[in-house]
Amino acid sequence: MVRTEQLRLDELSPRAAAAAVRERLSSTDMRLFAHSSPAKLIAVGLVLLGMCLAAGVVTATAVNNRQHALDVLLDQAEPDAYSAQRLYTALSVADASAGTAFISGGLEPKAVRDRYNQAVGEAAAELVTQSNRSGGDADTHLRTGISTGLPVYCGIVETARANNRSGLPVGAAYLSEASNLMQGTMLPMAQELQEHRSAAITATQRNHVRPPWPAIVTPLLAVAALVGAQLFLSRRWHRVLNPGLLLATGTMVVLLGWTVIAGFISAVDTTDSRDSGSIPTSALTESRILAQQARTAETLKLVRRDTSTEYDNTYDKATARLRDIFAGYDQDGPGAGEVKTASSALDRWRAAHQRMNDALSKGDFIGAAAVATGPGANEATAQVDALDRALGEGITDTRNELRGNTSHAARTLDLLAPGALVLSTAAAVLVAAGLWPRLREYR
Repeated sequence: MVRTEQLRLDELSPRAAAAAVRERLSSTDMRLFAHSSPAKLIAVGLVLLGMCLAAGVVTATAVNNRQHALDVLLDQAEPDAYSAQRLYTALSVADASAGTAFISGGLEPKAVRDRYNQAVGEAAAELVTQSNRSGGDADTHLRTGISTGLPVYCGIVETARANNRSGLPVGAAYLSEASNLMQGTMLPMAQELQEHRSAAITATQRNHVRPPWPAIVTPLLAVAALVGAQLFLSRRWHRVLNPGLLLATGTMVVLLGWTVIAGFISAVDTTDSRDSGSIPTSALTESRILAQQARTAETLKLVRRDTSTEYDNTYDKATARLRDIFAGYDQDGPGAGEVKTASSALDRWRAAHQRMNDALSKGDFIGAAAVATGPGANEATAQVDALDRALGEGITDTRNELRGNTSHAARTLDLLAPGALVLSTAAAVLVAAGLWPRLREYR
């Protein structure tokens, strides 16, 4: 046999004989390698399969977690924060309205009485909403404290009114006691509750804008492993490209790119929902509360006929903070038009407040009361109502912005989780298809 092969080689030209020898040696080396390392190729295949599937599972899990967090924000955290804000505002409006009704003496005007009743009813309704959503969380004691204090507050207010109708001066003391209960106990609880609810939104937004590193690193490692495996196969089998592994690599690159792009768009939407939604909503909510605090101080000064600067200091501090918020508000953001309206109403209110103080300094209580609670378009009541109405409309605009951007951020990720599983499975199939011809050489 060897002699026959030697004769055949002798019959060839020197160049052809050399080529034949090289081909025979190369085939022998390949067979020897194939028979000597089948376990290594199987191990490479299993690693690639595992990394491709892991990339899909990790990405799908990360996306599902992020979508779930956004859904919780839309369905629970944001409505909870809005309810807490409405509770805080309703309690403040009730306290301010109680003082306004008291100033008129005797039977208060029906509109003023209705505003107080409406505010108390809204506060009670929001307490029910909060209780239904609480689920025994850490803020239960706050809700319980407000729920316990509200009927006590209303009872003291009614006692104050009864004494006021009878012409008894002690009514002013009762009203002051009720306001102290509201300002010293109930409103701080409502404020803490509102801050906790708002913090839940902020925490979700802050976590969402962070890159999903596991969903980025795992596909990236899978791509690196696939490239390394192709280099390994090209050296051992002298083939430049493996179609199966090449397509699997492309599939993982698509998954990686999809994850990065969709995550970036979702993070941008979440950032917009924070900057154009939750942040201005907090500012407008604070403004609405400050306006009611200033109104309460204004009315209590009249009720008590106080000539000291205590109530004026409270009023000035609250309105100064209001001016700062309005001055720093984004003029191109949602609710900017309402803020301009509120700022103009604040200026007119401050002018009316100064007229009230001027009347009080002259001992003209009736004139001061007319300025503070009269129905005129230039009086304090009209300006407070215009201010509160503008802030309420601004909060609606910013809330819609928050919910709209958050909803879009969630929708951007809708197809990524199932897509990640499909792409990773396809990559695993392509890996198997690419390695199968090499495995067949072991037979």
